[in-house]
Amino acid sequence: AEPRTLPLDGLLHVFSFLEAPDLLRAAQVDKVWNEAAEYAFLWRRLSLSRWTFCNISQASKGAQTWKQYYLHRSQLEHQMARGRPSQDFTCKAISGHEGKIDGMAYLSAIEHRFDGQEKSVVCTVSADCTVRAWNVQEGTQIWSSSVQPAPLRSLLTVPEHQLVITRDEQGTIKVWDGQTGKEQATFITHSTWCNLVLCGVPENPFLTVAITEGVLYTLTVPCLKEVSRVTAFQNCHIDLLLCSPDKNWLLVGSTETPDVLAEVFHRDSLTRPSEDKPLSNSLPVGECRNASWAPREAARLIVLHEDRTTRNLSVTTFDIASKRSKNKVEILAQQVASFILPESSRMPHILESHGSDIILLGCGSGMTIFSITGNLLASFQDHHQTITSIWVDSFRVVTSSQDISLRVYTWKREKNTVVLKSCYHLLGGSHRWSSGFTDVACDNVSIVAVETRKCGKSILKAYFFNL
Repeated sequence: AEPRTLPLDGLLHVFSFLEAPDLLRAAQVDKVWNEAAEYAFLWRRLSLSRWTFCNISQASKGAQTWKQYYLHRSQLEHQMARGRPSQDFTCKAISGHEGKIDGMAYLSAIEHRFDGQEKSVVCTVSADCTVRAWNVQEGTQIWSSSVQPAPLRSLLTVPEHQLVITRDEQGTIKVWDGQTGKEQATFITHSTWCNLVLCGVPENPFLTVAITEGVLYTLTVPCLKEVSRVTAFQNCHIDLLLCSPDKNWLLVGSTETPDVLAEVFHRDSLTRPSEDKPLSNSLPVGECRNASWAPREAARLIVLHEDRTTRNLSVTTFDIASKRSKNKVEILAQQVASFILPESSRMPHILESHGSDIILLGCGSGMTIFSITGNLLASFQDHHQTITSIWVDSFRVVTSSQDISLRVYTWKREKNTVVLKSCYHLLGGSHRWSSGFTDVACDNVSIVAVETRKCGKSILKAYFFNL
């Protein structure tokens, strides 16, 4: 029988083996084939096989079909990997702050529908004592807070609830309405330095605050009501505060105090306090320099540390879990892998991770990629001056540098592995006026970086791709 006489079920079965270009060609054969090639499950399968991080709920909103989602996103990724000015992306300089920008984060969801209707929104805090929100595509300010009593030093955003959380250099923490900029709540720590992290599920987030004295406060969001106060370390500066992808575990550590071992706390010990001592356990490694949770695992912790006996810099990976016995619960840190860094990567100042088993290290002006077992996967020297930040997501890596450039890389699947491909530079301003990029962040349709000027102010450089 001719193919076109196949029953619909048979036709759909055959089409389920086709890639997108063949499916588009099949749709041109006749009306029956065209209708079959439009079936949502075919394009849904293609989308989910290409992008494991595809947000199904986002894709199904409104009138957009899975076919439109697939085609729009494919085209956008092609543009983001190619990076031709004007043709693929538009660049805008966004100014407004009167001081140095000390923190930036997206308020809009990282996942887009790729239909051209959504706008990217970033928030910034500055030494000019304000927090502001910006429309990336339009290059305009959406709102600004009033001038605060002290310079603002860091921020977190909660896109699910459209909230912005800031802290100033006097230890005051505030929550702001992300849509209007209206102040919603305040919590005062009286500490000259704080570190903030969100924990808990998106529907019910908590804020954990580490202060200079080694104390952890856990607060409700958005009301900032104190839930617990725990002394993690005695008079110890906590500069490592990271929550696991499954939101169950909190890494607490100090890179400035060699004899203090990093600890892992269970979330419930902080969000549901009891009279018992909080459930925690020390990591069995020496001086901790940096750490990262592997994003594709529930609780896999990658730690950069100094080996106690050899004094060599090592990377050790642990899977964190709890073990319940008759009368108690224990936290287990099961070692998965460990290796000593080679001489060429001996002084990394940035540690990030990808997937389940890939480590990215910023070492001076270079970036080195290792597996968690120590296999050297790639080494890049695309910058002329120090790398200041590394953004990593499921599709790309972007580095910022003091040489006033960004470098864009994309992940590619080759056989049974993932390879990072270096693509192109995005350039900032003139060396006459600029002292380099200090931070970079991305969503699925834009890249935004903080460019510091020699006059002491900062601006945003926004690169948004044409949908």
